[in-house]
Amino acid sequence: MEVMQVLHMNKGAGETSYATNSTVQTNIISTAKPVTEEAILDIFNHVLPESVGIADLGCSSGPNTLLVVSEILNVIYAKWQQLGRPCSPEFRVYLNDLIGNDFNNVFGSLPAFYNKLKEEKGSEFGPCFISGAPGSFYGRVFPSKSLHFVHSSSSLHWLSQVPPGLASKDGRGSWNKGKIYISKTSPDCVLEAYSSQFQKDWSVFLKSRAEEIVGGGRMVLSFMGRRSTDPRSKESCYQWELLARALMSMVSEGLIEEKKVDSFNAPYYAPSPEEVKFGIYKEGSFILDRLEMFEIDWDGGDGDGDNYDATPTSSTLSNGARVAKTIRAVVESMLESHFGGDVMDGLFQRYGEMVGNHLAKTRAKYTNLVISLARKV
Repeated sequence: MEVMQVLHMNKGAGETSYATNSTVQTNIISTAKPVTEEAILDIFNHVLPESVGIADLGCSSGPNTLLVVSEILNVIYAKWQQLGRPCSPEFRVYLNDLIGNDFNNVFGSLPAFYNKLKEEKGSEFGPCFISGAPGSFYGRVFPSKSLHFVHSSSSLHWLSQVPPGLASKDGRGSWNKGKIYISKTSPDCVLEAYSSQFQKDWSVFLKSRAEEIVGGGRMVLSFMGRRSTDPRSKESCYQWELLARALMSMVSEGLIEEKKVDSFNAPYYAPSPEEVKFGIYKEGSFILDRLEMFEIDWDGGDGDGDNYDATPTSSTLSNGARVAKTIRAVVESMLESHFGGDVMDGLFQRYGEMVGNHLAKTRAKYTNLVISLARKV
């Protein structure tokens, strides 16, 4: 699968759009905000450039895109005021995502964003130049030493491609039959293929950013991960397990061909802290300043509380439907290109019911990693 061609969040502002179903991602951005602020302030404790380069990688579209940019600009502007500088620096803000991203939606919201900046901060702020930078961040995107701060949220768990080596040696089947990601029954070769692809992509990402970030510049990256050293752990793969079950239920009714399920594998990987650290130290261009983990409920909550009934209720089933919309907004483009658009409504209805039943028994949570890196001088 050519991920660059098919992976994009659902466009527009409709019922199944990413803009309408991105509460989980909003909460991740909010939870990581203190780490982001600390990293930005550390840069400008050492240097006060006249022109500041900022990049948001995997910016997507909708309310989260310019929320991130606004928060970054606010921190820098407050620092300049604290230092008694007569005016803020010039800002060069680059919004990066894959070529299928809904950049038109982002660009359409810029006039209102610029007007808000002018109203809130006055003539001493900026100027601020925001531009799109389409393309995969697994490779160079920006000119050498053009960036001071790089941000990415909810993106680096997406791989550059489906890991090779998931087909059986005779080429007639799949080592991951009936599954679409790592599961508790996946053989070791599936785990190895995913882990190897993550390390390759992680190395390319770090090497590329090392060329683009000035010495002393910073990155704050948050993405799905896992606490366990075992990729088969439920915390990192159970949402995919339920989606595979929904697909296989449609196979049993003749709505989807089984070979279609066997040939689909998600270009996704939730790494452990140890895997992340290994890649950073091996590539060698960055100093790991902070690595933290936090949990976010599948339905967008903050992960607090564990009081759940043992049987499904209208509330948990409703939560299941909401989780299904959140997942659909992110992965539908890939599934539709493989299985066809006519089965999407039925698939995510089944998935929502399965998630609702699961949420009736436990409070399901995503594990998120947030790391702060400094470019070596």
